[in-house]
Amino acid sequence: MANPKKKYGPDAWDTGELGRDEQYVAVADASHDAALDEALGLQSISIRLPKELISQYKLIAHFHGVGYQPLMRDVMQRFVKGAMKEILEEQIKVADTKTAKEPLISLKKAA
Repeated sequence: MANPKKKYGPDAWDTGELGRDEQYVAVADASHDAALDEALGLQSISIRLPKELISQYKLIAHFHGVGYQPLMRDVMQRFVKGAMKEILEEQIKVADTKTAKEPLISLKKAA
C-alpha cells in the first residue's frame, strides 16, 4: 500500500518540518563555496576587528533580523558609495579650476 503524501503548510521550512532531517545534511565542499562567491561577486577576506565592535554588529543585526556579516557588507557598501560621491564631487570642483590637461585621478593601480 502506497504512503499518502503528507501535506505541509507554508511555514514547513521555518518550523523545521522540512529540511532538518540528518539524511539530507552535508557540508558543502570548497568548489561550492567558490562557485557561490563567483556567482555573487564576493571575495573572502580576513580582517581583525575589536571584539566589542563585532558584538555591537551582532546586536544590531539581530535587531534587524539579519546576519552580522551581511550587515557589515551593507554598511561598507553604503560608506563606499558616499565616499565615492564625495571624491567625484571634489574632482569635479578641481576640474573646473584647472586649465591644464592633467589627469584628475592617478590611474596607477593602488598597492
